[in-house]
Amino acid sequence: MTIDRIDLTQRLAGRVAVITGGASGIGLATAKRFAAEGAKVVIGDLDPSTGAAAAEAVGGLFVPVNVADKDQVDTLFDTAAAEFGSVDIAFNNAGISPADDDSIETTELDAWDRVQLVNLTSVYLCSRAALRHMVPASRGSIINTASFVAVLGSATSQISYTASKGGVLAMTRELGVQFARQGIRVNALCPGPVNTPLLKELFAKDPERAARRLVHVPVGRFAEPEELAAAVAFLASDDASFVTASTFLVDGGISAAYVTPL
Repeated sequence: MTIDRIDLTQRLAGRVAVITGGASGIGLATAKRFAAEGAKVVIGDLDPSTGAAAAEAVGGLFVPVNVADKDQVDTLFDTAAAEFGSVDIAFNNAGISPADDDSIETTELDAWDRVQLVNLTSVYLCSRAALRHMVPASRGSIINTASFVAVLGSATSQISYTASKGGVLAMTRELGVQFARQGIRVNALCPGPVNTPLLKELFAKDPERAARRLVHVPVGRFAEPEELAAAVAFLASDDASFVTASTFLVDGGISAAYVTPL
C-alpha cells in the first residue's frame, strides 16, 4: 500500500496572500509561514522600514497602509491583485492595544474611538476590499484576528480592545455564513496571549498584570507567534475547506478552564 505524502511547502503554492500588521509579531510569523508554503505575500503595515524589511525577508511586496483609511486599504488589495493576479488570502491582523485603553472608568472616548478604528473598522474595510476580488473568482479565505477575550471576560480590562474583538468575531461569523456558497471562507483567529512586542511592552509596564494573566493559561506559558502562524496557514489552506464562520481558538486552553491547574 502506498501512502501519499503531503508537501507542505506547496500547500499555498500559487496563492496570493495579503497580511495587515505584517511587519511584526503574528503577522510577520505568518508571512514567513505563508512564503514557506509557497504563497506570494503582500505586507501591509504602517511602518515603512519594518514593513519593507518584512517583505524582503519573504520575497514579497510591501505596501504602506493605514488600515483605518479606506482609500489606502483599497490600494493595498488592488495593488496585490495588479502585481500578482489575484487576492486568494486576506489575513486581517492589524491591531493596537494602547495603554490608555483600560477600565471603562478611566478609558476616555478618544482612546475608545482610536482602538475601534484600528481593530474593528479596519477589518470591515479589509474584508470589503478583499471580497471585491474574491467574489468574482468564487474563491478565497479571509482570516480576521479576534482574541480569546471575545469569548470571555477579563477582570483586568482593556474595554475598547475587548469590545472591538467581540465585533470582529460577530462580523466574521456573519461574513462566513453570507459568502459560504460563493466559495469564500471567513474565520476568526482567537489567540490567547502571545509573546509579541506589543504584549511584552504592555506587561513590562505592569508585571503584576502579566503574572495575573499567565496563571490562567493551562499550558503554563504564552504562545509563540509561530504557533499562531501555523493555525492561520491551516485556515488559509484547502485543508480547512469545510471550516468557515468559526471561532478558531488558539489559547492554550484559557477559554475552557474553570480553575487554574496545579
